[in-house]
Amino acid sequence: MPMSATVGDQVTPGATVIVPKGSSAGNGIIEVNGRSISTLTGVVVDGNGSISIEPSRLPINSPQVDDIVIGQVTRLNENVAEIRILNIESKDGGHRDLPALNLFADIHVSEVVDRFIPAPGDAMRMRDIVRAKIIKDDPILKASTKGNKSLGVLSASCPACGFILDVSDKKIDFNVECSRCDYTAYRVLSDGFGHGHETGFGLDKLNRAGERWSPEAESNLSHDGSRPYLSPLADFRRGASHEIPARVASMRSSGRGGSRGPSRPKREMHETVCTLCGEKTKVPFKPTPGKPIRCRDCMDKVKQGKATREELSKEREAISKMRSKLEESMGMKLFIGRLPYEFSEDDLSEVFSKYGKIESVHLAKDKDSGKSKGFAFITFQSRKEGSGAIKAMNGSEINGRKIVVEESSPNGSGRDRGKSRRQSKR
Repeated sequence: MPMSATVGDQVTPGATVIVPKGSSAGNGIIEVNGRSISTLTGVVVDGNGSISIEPSRLPINSPQVDDIVIGQVTRLNENVAEIRILNIESKDGGHRDLPALNLFADIHVSEVVDRFIPAPGDAMRMRDIVRAKIIKDDPILKASTKGNKSLGVLSASCPACGFILDVSDKKIDFNVECSRCDYTAYRVLSDGFGHGHETGFGLDKLNRAGERWSPEAESNLSHDGSRPYLSPLADFRRGASHEIPARVASMRSSGRGGSRGPSRPKREMHETVCTLCGEKTKVPFKPTPGKPIRCRDCMDKVKQGKATREELSKEREAISKMRSKLEESMGMKLFIGRLPYEFSEDDLSEVFSKYGKIESVHLAKDKDSGKSKGFAFITFQSRKEGSGAIKAMNGSEINGRKIVVEESSPNGSGRDRGKSRRQSKR
């Protein structure tokens, strides 16, 4: 008889567990042929008469929305600072390794500090250690250093000499300085800058949230969204002042990424109406009538499954009406087959114009002889009128020939064009 485990024993999947009389099998235990079998690796525990397995496997260490993380700035772009997450501070076991897909988080320029900055590199630098809050975890991690005085840069080194920077209140908007050289700059400071987990030092006030920049600091900002390596303060390798490399100067003069040359054209925004909420919005592409167009809030709402059935049903009705209206405005192109060979385009116009306004008539002709091939295309301005012409004329006789009238397929032929041709040869 196999050895059975009791409360306090370590078990693996498949092990037999004793469930005393009067107790029930709980999490991690199933009944198979009268035996209680473990389905997890862990320790057998008794929770008020329920025998279960307490898993010994640690949960996946993955950041979620509202988690506080510690990270290092690894990349600075025009609009985004990328941090490599070192620790999930708000979670037990947050020091453990993270899944490869959750190693990095983006901090958008609008989520750095509560004041205008052209680029993230104006408030944090490469290799800075920051405390941030996760604000989005799908499809990629996004973080913020706004909204709480504990968030922001915790530690920073001097870009010029590598020495650890100290807090400074000597000059407005230059809140850090190097005690070894003359480097001074601005960082979005956490209240715990230089103190780790401790807070309550009032250092976040030096960020001057909501205030205008001093003239001296304003002149040092990377205006026009210039790339970090073109910003006088953003490149940790060169420091606060340096000569612009010839390669970069050439790019700026030619307008390929600098603020001195012609500016990069802005993405055109198109005004439209959200098909879900009905509010006006703008999208970076030309809207296609009859297709769902949603504002950012509604996109998130649908993605998170928060849109109600009534809202989605109402949207479908609105889109259906748009498609019907679009189809009507596009008109209808008809294929006319088995025509008498002596019939001309004027004859066709005379016969079909009684059913509606005709936009165009095209009679297929032989390239060499110029004679009719026995089929043609007629486009009505109204889809309704085109449908009426099909109903009235399909199968009717013209000069002793029973003609075929049907809607033309997108490639310019009727659905039964091959069949019509075979019939026309008889």
